[in-house]
Amino acid sequence: MRIAPAVTCLALALLLHLPAATSACADSPLRLNEIMAGPARDWDGSGAFSSRDDEWVEVVNTAATPLDLAGFLITDGDSIPRYALSGTLLPGARRIIYGKDSWDWERATGYPAFGFSLANSGDSVLLWQIVAVETLLVDQYTYRSHEAAADRSIGRHPDSSGGWALFDGLNPYTGTIPPQGNGCEPSPKSLNTCGETPTRATSWGTVKSLYR
Repeated sequence: MRIAPAVTCLALALLLHLPAATSACADSPLRLNEIMAGPARDWDGSGAFSSRDDEWVEVVNTAATPLDLAGFLITDGDSIPRYALSGTLLPGARRIIYGKDSWDWERATGYPAFGFSLANSGDSVLLWQIVAVETLLVDQYTYRSHEAAADRSIGRHPDSSGGWALFDGLNPYTGTIPPQGNGCEPSPKSLNTCGETPTRATSWGTVKSLYR
């Protein structure tokens, strides 16, 4: 279930422990794209599974130009900053932030070090942007418990612009609460192309040969 942005801006911004949080929403090309709240394997490639370190959040730059990530940060439903982004994201590119990245950032900046700490009973992931003295809500998603079951992710489909879908290919969902599973596997660092067949570029010479 996705909460209407206007309602979220007013209700949650007042609770944020951030500089001068306001009820405004930011119009930004950076979007939340996929979330893994209940990992059950080594998603970050560290060589060992950790329920804290292997949670992940994927963001994507939907603009046609590079995007400076300074000033963007992620929180979960408890409103405590979990990770501040940095660097530049190319057009159409995505970035994965793992729970270990969050934990390292929290330790380095003096925040309580818990990682993302995404609750398996349901929680929210919020993307904020600090602009001058305001902290603006950019994007958010509130998920239910079945979306946070082992190795299920919630992602936009179509990728970067669509509504939220449940990627349950590694742990099929048979319940009736929406969103229903789409049978596809989570796709960190890759396009959310469930049910789509990638096209292959074909030269004009190849096309002509088919009709000889």
